[in-house]
Amino acid sequence: MMDLTKLTELSFYGNPLWKWILAPGVAFVVYFALTFIKSFVVRHLTRLAERTANKIDDFVAELLRRQTKAVFLLLIAVVAGTQVLSLPENVDSFIGKIAVIVLCLQGAFWINGVFSLSIAGPLERKKKEGDLGSASAFGALGVVARMCLWSLVLLVILNNLGINITALVAGLGIGGVAIALATQSILGDIFASISIALDKPFVIGDFIIVDGLLGTVEHIGLKTTRVLSLSGEQLIFSNNDLLSSRIRNYKRMKKRRILFSIGVTYQTPYEKLTAIPKIIREIFDSVERADLDRAHFKSYGDFALIFEIVYYVAVPDYNTYMDIQQHVNLELYRRFVEEGIVFAYPTQTLFLEKTASWSAVPETGNLEESP
Repeated sequence: MMDLTKLTELSFYGNPLWKWILAPGVAFVVYFALTFIKSFVVRHLTRLAERTANKIDDFVAELLRRQTKAVFLLLIAVVAGTQVLSLPENVDSFIGKIAVIVLCLQGAFWINGVFSLSIAGPLERKKKEGDLGSASAFGALGVVARMCLWSLVLLVILNNLGINITALVAGLGIGGVAIALATQSILGDIFASISIALDKPFVIGDFIIVDGLLGTVEHIGLKTTRVLSLSGEQLIFSNNDLLSSRIRNYKRMKKRRILFSIGVTYQTPYEKLTAIPKIIREIFDSVERADLDRAHFKSYGDFALIFEIVYYVAVPDYNTYMDIQQHVNLELYRRFVEEGIVFAYPTQTLFLEKTASWSAVPETGNLEESP
């Protein structure tokens, strides 16, 4: 039977037996320690999150629980265990590269988790609100961010494995330019959709006017926005063209400014003319949700004396504005009838002046009319 001394002197690949026994032990201890630390931190942050309104601890706890992969902890533990052994330089270099790859992948999972958790809240909120266009835009933003992240991680891993990525990057750059040129219209609409979701120049339900076309926004997609016009048909705009246009959003109107004019006849007496602004003010004093700004005798028109009135409606609703305008028009008619003021309408008055000169003709005694 082999004695213990000879057993301990056994060597495999340049390392004594006790190192081969110690290496798995180190790996096990490191894996257990990493798992314990992860569980401890997650439990501590979860308890802290229950006592505070701060969302950061919830975010970090969820990130560590969902995105810290057990297989990566195991690979880190194995790499730590190999540090006990004296390995050939090429093997040691390979293990070092594996460790870098593991750290890169774990870091990528953490960053991907940050993207997912950051977008998940707004995405869920938009879906509950029924804003599917913004939800699609946030989803597209997440896809673009993940593509950039994993492309960068792949390049780092390839570079760490000794692969020359300069030519690869150049090829990807040329290919990317070609793809971008071929799909620039689609990409422009997608980025415009993301811009609409983030900047919110309009949302579903807003009444907008675009280059003379008007209607209510009913859908915002990745490529197009659909607007229901007043006459009933659906107007479809590409997102890129829409953002390049001048958009008037009436849903965002705080209050509505109204300017209108009335005309009275030139035969209106001076006293009646001076009373008209006062009559207008009295009418607006009795109107709710409307504030008179000014009422002035503005100009002499072709067939009328023009008064200009400006007032503000406190709410943006169009029907409310029309109700107020109708009330004002009816009151103006009633008060003008009571005051004997006549509204002007297009008329022309012709003044004909006839000029005649008479000359006496002595020879005949006749009178001759000269033109």
